[in-house]
Amino acid sequence: MENEDYGAIIGSTSAPYINSLASTYGLATDYSAISHPSLPNYIALTSGSDQGISDDSDPSSHPLSVPSIFSELPGGASRSLEQNMTSSCSRTNAGEYAVRHNPETYYTNLGTDCSTYDVPLGSVPDLSARFTFVTPNLINDMHDGTIADGDNFLASFVPTLLATPQYQSGSTAIFITWDEGSGSSNQVPCIVISPYTHAVKDSTPYTHYALLRTTEELLGVPLLGNAASANSMRGKFGF
Repeated sequence: MENEDYGAIIGSTSAPYINSLASTYGLATDYSAISHPSLPNYIALTSGSDQGISDDSDPSSHPLSVPSIFSELPGGASRSLEQNMTSSCSRTNAGEYAVRHNPETYYTNLGTDCSTYDVPLGSVPDLSARFTFVTPNLINDMHDGTIADGDNFLASFVPTLLATPQYQSGSTAIFITWDEGSGSSNQVPCIVISPYTHAVKDSTPYTHYALLRTTEELLGVPLLGNAASANSMRGKFGF
């Protein structure tokens, strides 16, 4: 999700579904993004570093031949699902699709994985990969839409995730977070959903690097960059 502070979402009457998830499952109450604008946060979340990026330019300006969670999980073990992307691994903006919100397109060392597994989000989400990165369109992620738009999207989308065989089998955790806040503190919500997470509120300081670390630990792959020194979320949310 995009560009909303923790205080704009948690407790907001415009986000009843999001707040129901936060109270039913898990909420990190001290979770911060890395920087501004969007792109450095998406790269940090998937590679353990912002890789020196400080703008929102497209992949032609920032070709990254660095390890990422996508390179750690090759050959279909990772997947990106991008709402309103017009073709697989599209590296240009189109309509409500923003390439800066699709980090896999920036990594140049993935062979054919991006063209094969970075695909448009369909009506039924494919969670058959070990790791799946999902980005809503610019309306539904709250960037161009309202908080209510994002809440309505999640109210429709999250139940489709909960109904998947992967979640029903008890082997899947879902993390919902925002790329950055609108203020200098950069505190954003992070909601944790799993079959083992029940009304947890955790005040441990976390960042996008902590979420990357937690994901890598759950998947059993090496910790990349700043993820190695970040706080782990494992054990705090029931898994």
